Amino acid sequence: MQTPVVMIIGIVCAPCGLVLALVCTVAPGWRDIRNFSGASADQVSHQGIWDICQEYESTHKRTCGVTDDAYFQTLVIQVARGLMLASLGVTTIGIILASLGIRCWRSKPNYLFAGLGGIVIFISGVLGLIPQSWYTNQIQAISSSSAPNGSIQTSYALVVGFIGSCLELIGGFSLALSFAHFCVERQNVTANKYFTKNPKPHITKPVPKSYTNPMEVTDGPSVASSPVPCDSDL
Repeated sequence: MQTPVVMIIGIVCAPCGLVLALVCTVAPGWRDIRNFSGASADQVSHQGIWDICQEYESTHKRTCGVTDDAYFQTLVIQVARGLMLASLGVTTIGIILASLGIRCWRSKPNYLFAGLGGIVIFISGVLGLIPQSWYTNQIQAISSSSAPNGSIQTSYALVVGFIGSCLELIGGFSLALSFAHFCVERQNVTANKYFTKNPKPHITKPVPKSYTNPMEVTDGPSVASSPVPCDSDL
């Protein structure tokens, strides 16, 4: 049988979301700060949750590993680190479960494993959206000692993270629809077991009795028994 469409959508969206979430986690590009104190006009500070890079746009010279205790010790950064790592791990587990359920080496998919994998992937998408949304809400309030009093803008990594989390939500929801096929399959199995244990009684139709005529068709009527008088008797 063909692989259901919901499984195809889920198994395509989930790995794509995992890759984008990984880029969001490691890239120093959750926000950009320009025109901060002590910087030149073309200097930009790219800040992520694990690293900070400063770049000169005119020469494209970049220096990473900038220390900023005020930034990295912020609560939203600490929570974002933990939740993004958890999201990556949960997504990996969900993809493994979904792969076991989707038909690759067997003739029929395992809807239970595919549905469980979808729920796990959906949860990973929620885990990714929480820190991204919180960071976006607090993007102007997060302090930075390496780039103070600058013009703050949302950067590419945060946008990529939102797209990745949305793909995980779509893929997880699509795979979770496999539970509908699983329920139908269980109902069919239960019905088959019931009819096997309780077969319908076989009703035998009665055979109609045959009628036998004691008289032969060639036998004529008896003259002696005729009550009507003949002409010769008159």
